[in-house]
Amino acid sequence: MKAVPPQTPPTATISRRQALHKSLQWAGMAMTLPAWAAFDQQTSDESLVSFEDMPRSRPNRLDWEMLDQWVTPQDQVFNVQHYGMPEVDPNTFSLTIDGMVGKPAQYAMEDLRGMPKKDQWMTLECSGNGSSKGFMDAIYNSKWTGTPLAPLLEQCQPDPKVTEVVFYGKDTKEETLRPGTNRELKIEVPFGRSMTLEDAMQHPLLLAYDRNGTPMEHRNGAPLRLIVPGYYGIANVKWLTRIELRDRRYMGRYMARDYVTVRAEERDGALTHVETSVGRMNLKSIIARVTRRPTQGDKIPLRAYGAAWGDGTPIDRVEVQLNGGKWQKAQWDPSAQASRYCWRFFWIDLGEVPAGKHTLVSRAIDAQGRIQPSAEDDEIALKKTYWEAYQQWPRTIVIEA
Repeated sequence: MKAVPPQTPPTATISRRQALHKSLQWAGMAMTLPAWAAFDQQTSDESLVSFEDMPRSRPNRLDWEMLDQWVTPQDQVFNVQHYGMPEVDPNTFSLTIDGMVGKPAQYAMEDLRGMPKKDQWMTLECSGNGSSKGFMDAIYNSKWTGTPLAPLLEQCQPDPKVTEVVFYGKDTKEETLRPGTNRELKIEVPFGRSMTLEDAMQHPLLLAYDRNGTPMEHRNGAPLRLIVPGYYGIANVKWLTRIELRDRRYMGRYMARDYVTVRAEERDGALTHVETSVGRMNLKSIIARVTRRPTQGDKIPLRAYGAAWGDGTPIDRVEVQLNGGKWQKAQWDPSAQASRYCWRFFWIDLGEVPAGKHTLVSRAIDAQGRIQPSAEDDEIALKKTYWEAYQQWPRTIVIEA
């Protein structure tokens, strides 16, 4: 069956969609969105088919079945902090750039807001998202506004020996090193993440203060947050207060001990475990909802909708498989993407199926030929930690006649 994007918005569809449109009446949605920045609409004769294998979303989590717009409503935005939420006064707040630089600098929020502005559309995902069936909703899409970081780093005149840039938040906590030994050490440290100077200069990092056209909320990192397009949420440091340039590797807890993926690799017939720090997002997709149309004879026409995203590498296509059959190419509007760092919405007509239980799954394929793996593929099956859970996500439905 040829896939044709639906043209007519729903008129009297399911109550969950009515609830959705009410939920989108929030301040951030006052911004003007392009016409294509919406999930492909169900037609008036479609009705939702509930998934059998996934619980309802919790508060402050994305509700996939209600996914309707590129911009995620604030009440569906996930929030994670490891050192608590610090008290920050925007009126006295400042950002310091120091370390191995010729000209250290300090900026008040007024200074930063007066600098050249840039908007960055981006999908932000928790690196643990997808690690269990009850945790596949820690992801959202936003337009961030701020000033680019690279020019400020250049103005500070980095020492030629600099290799690393460290980003510190205002949130702090006492950490214990070498616990249980006679060399145990307790130290108060700020939350920190790092990347190479080359990446910091070449990647479109943003010092953000607005989200979706309004000042971001405190829980999302206000007054200032580092935005790193194409990287997992842990890299997007909230309550950013200091940027340090140095010539040695930063080995803070959330670079070297936590948010470290452990994966076994086969070498010479033996398995070797390799540890890597969580950084760039992996290629991923999910079927967000399935709808049915009026039954024709003893068969039910099905349509699936979903989203795909990654680290900014162009996504070539998404394919969908029904009941272990042939992979079918999904459809999308090739112009419907505000940024290469945003998710893309797809749809596919799956033909007419009999009543009963059905399983469907999607996989994304990018321009470099990378294919989203299944849970049985070695790169997922040999992974020992729950971070970077980018495997295919089968969905189960039961259709009544």
